[in-house]
Amino acid sequence: MFYDHAKIYVKGGNGGNGCVAFRREKYVAEGGPWGGDGGRGGNVILRADNGLRTLVDFKYKRHYEGGRGQHGQGKNMHGRSGDDLVIRVPTGTLIKDAETGELLADMVEHGQEVIVAAGGRGGRGNTRFASAKNKAPSFAEKGEPGAERWLELELKVLADVALIGFPNVGKSTIISRISAAKPKIADYPFTTLHPNLGVVRSGDTSFVVADVPGLIEGAHTGAGLGHRFLRHTERTRLLVHVIDVSGSEGRDPLKDFEIINNELRRYSPELAQRPQMVVANKVDITGARDNLVLLQDELKDSYDVFPVSAVTGEGLEQMVREMAAKLEELFREPVVEEEKEAEKEVIHRHEPRFTIEREDGIFVVRGKEIEKHVAMTDLENEEAVYRLQRIMKVMGLEKALRKAGATEGSAVRIGDFEFDFVE
Repeated sequence: MFYDHAKIYVKGGNGGNGCVAFRREKYVAEGGPWGGDGGRGGNVILRADNGLRTLVDFKYKRHYEGGRGQHGQGKNMHGRSGDDLVIRVPTGTLIKDAETGELLADMVEHGQEVIVAAGGRGGRGNTRFASAKNKAPSFAEKGEPGAERWLELELKVLADVALIGFPNVGKSTIISRISAAKPKIADYPFTTLHPNLGVVRSGDTSFVVADVPGLIEGAHTGAGLGHRFLRHTERTRLLVHVIDVSGSEGRDPLKDFEIINNELRRYSPELAQRPQMVVANKVDITGARDNLVLLQDELKDSYDVFPVSAVTGEGLEQMVREMAAKLEELFREPVVEEEKEAEKEVIHRHEPRFTIEREDGIFVVRGKEIEKHVAMTDLENEEAVYRLQRIMKVMGLEKALRKAGATEGSAVRIGDFEFDFVE
């Protein structure tokens, strides 16, 4: 089964906890703190792989987590970092944040990598907190939790040419005749339910052709899985519009041509402007030649119409040569570079360090920085809690809570922790 869409959960590994330890050698007076740092958590990395063709693996496993960092140890020994988790995805996969819809990466090259969930920083051991005022700190940091998010993976096949057209016009038969691809072929609509890729050779030139499942009227709105099918035409340089010129399905060839192009325009105006060849298939059927003349007369000012028969092979060689010639022409065209990042207007958005909202009588504090400090604090250690209180005061959180209406004993929640406000 072909899968071109998946939703997965990724989480970077948690950092290891820092260690609280002291030197205890016989001849080392007042040895001081000697606890090591925790190791960093492993990242979750997506890597493009030409050997994959579908997202089917993500149907059976949807949760992925990087390795946890080891905890720090005595004698100032640091914990080992957690192992990165590398997940292979097909080349041509779009990576999006499922919550915001933000495009994180477009995996278009074999071996391309992107970190989608960073591992958490390892907690610092008590050695790190020694100072002139506190020479023997008895607390350490806990490891930072790894980043986590839901991702949407969307596969768009990478091909030079896309065969488009109504169902059952002969696209699969054509690709089976001009390449080594072996798609399912049958005499009923929607035989093809996923794109088939084939490598076509013409002289010294080779290129990739995609047999895109048949489109129908209303495809731009998603009818007949239109969005899923149209998606696979977006990366191609050349569209080859296959038409059943025999009218064997009871359709008008010229009307079919207009319907499909209208669907392309309504789905993406840019896609509708893509170079297009028209292939009139099934010329071996009785009555097809008459329709071919009408089609050629109607389109002669805009398109060259190539009569072929996918069954007998008539016209296929000429069609392939024309595909190769048009692609060579397209590859020679200079690529107009998009506006450089430096020339774009940069908008700097100031985000507050934290926000306070009141929900069901509880003051809920949100903010990456403060949530990280709380998560990395050992709340069972009095000295560590005292340090956290100093951090909150420096950040202005204590003052902001009073301004928001918090009084002695008010419930305050930060991340997963809830405690009482104390003046």
